[in-house]
Amino acid sequence: MNQVVNHLIGLLKLERVSATQFIGRSQDIGFPKLFGGQVIGQGLSAATQTVEGRFPHSLHCYFLRPGDSAHPIDYDVEVVRDGGSFSVRRVIASQFGKSILAMTVSFHITEEGLDHQDAMPNVPGPESFKSELSLYRAHADEIPSKVRDLFTADRPIEYRIVENQNPFRPRPGIAKRHMWIRSVAALPDDPLVHQSMLAYTTDYGFIETALMPHGISIGNPYLNLASLDHAIWFHRPFRLDEWLLYVADSPSSSASRGFVRGQIFNQKGELVASTAQEGLLRYSR
Repeated sequence: MNQVVNHLIGLLKLERVSATQFIGRSQDIGFPKLFGGQVIGQGLSAATQTVEGRFPHSLHCYFLRPGDSAHPIDYDVEVVRDGGSFSVRRVIASQFGKSILAMTVSFHITEEGLDHQDAMPNVPGPESFKSELSLYRAHADEIPSKVRDLFTADRPIEYRIVENQNPFRPRPGIAKRHMWIRSVAALPDDPLVHQSMLAYTTDYGFIETALMPHGISIGNPYLNLASLDHAIWFHRPFRLDEWLLYVADSPSSSASRGFVRGQIFNQKGELVASTAQEGLLRYSR
């Protein structure tokens, strides 16, 4: 298995301390703050390991404090309820005795019901686009030296963005983007691996959609960008080692907060998940 993929699987697996307590290693990606997607993915993994025979269908979380990428994270899971067909877990992630994330996850048995969905957007397939990583490497001379290695390093997830342009010289445009996403290597058949890795992935490049109408780069020195909350709904089974289309749009930005929402389709056109997020967008010229 690819080394960076294997590392991510291990990162999301967690060390079990008790029936409801876990410890997660931190991933140093070159910034002092933890990547929010890591805490989402690890929190989902912790909650899922306390439930049997049911699969997560939604999660909602709030980022309370920045995490420290140099230290491990404690995850405490509260068994809120186990009903006839639904189970609910509350997860608190903490470092140094202080909460950094609060998450609620709901689980559901597998059952049949009414079925409909939005149509998948008609965009060219992933073979029509270069990876985002290749663009970063092509524009490496424009990346600040202190984060150049971070942006050009190998990644466990490949992103191919339909609206590709120079990420460090963006042009104002419509607040909508389409990203093809896929693991760079085959994954185990365990659904938890695919769900926790997708949870990790959905935070990447998501809030940046709210910057698109303004032509502001994430590398802008006058921009303070941070995730405030995040939600995911899992609709249908999927595999992250097969191409998925992540469609994101931002209907509003105001009061230094940007709101984004997303839909994730497989190549059959099935809507497999939906997302939403609000993020801090403090910008001072």
